[in-house]
Amino acid sequence: MLKLPSIIKYLSGIALVSACLCGCSTTPPQNPENLCSVFQEKDSWYMAAHKVHNRYGVPINVAMAIMAQESGYVEDAQPPMRWFLFVPYGRGSSSYGYAQAQDEVWEEYVAEQGSFFSDRDDFADALDFIGWYMQKTRQKNNIPYSDAYNQYLNYHEGWGGFSRGTYAKKTWLKNVAKKVKTRAERYRQQLLHCNLY
Repeated sequence: MLKLPSIIKYLSGIALVSACLCGCSTTPPQNPENLCSVFQEKDSWYMAAHKVHNRYGVPINVAMAIMAQESGYVEDAQPPMRWFLFVPYGRGSSSYGYAQAQDEVWEEYVAEQGSFFSDRDDFADALDFIGWYMQKTRQKNNIPYSDAYNQYLNYHEGWGGFSRGTYAKKTWLKNVAKKVKTRAERYRQQLLHCNLY
């Protein structure tokens, strides 16, 4: 039978482990509309963004605008649960994490890049995925990196869907792509005047 001091030590240990695990989760930036503010608050994100830019040549402002739209910088973002009456019956897709990457395309990325230890809820990994996806979009559908509007339509509809024009009758999606374009331009202007390092 455990004595009181042993129980207290045991419970203290559990509390410490729980606190450490909770502390590992990353909160979204306080001012996601200002990229300078985002990078000032999350300096590791700034370094990850430059790494992705150097690796793929994609503009930081466009990749970050796509991520902002997809997850709002929430590390474990998922589509909402669908319900029938009071019974949950799954989510709309397998999208997960900062980049809202679906299982199938994430697995393609991991296999192609050899990134077997990558996680969708890791910022640097998710941004690298977006850079990879943008590169494939340019290769497959000839969309320039700077074209945030059409890069986002590819990201949402997939390369085949975009080439088939599946977005054409989706006014709501084209409006979202316009938001991404506007945010990317705002981010670009902000980056010109950032005083980071």
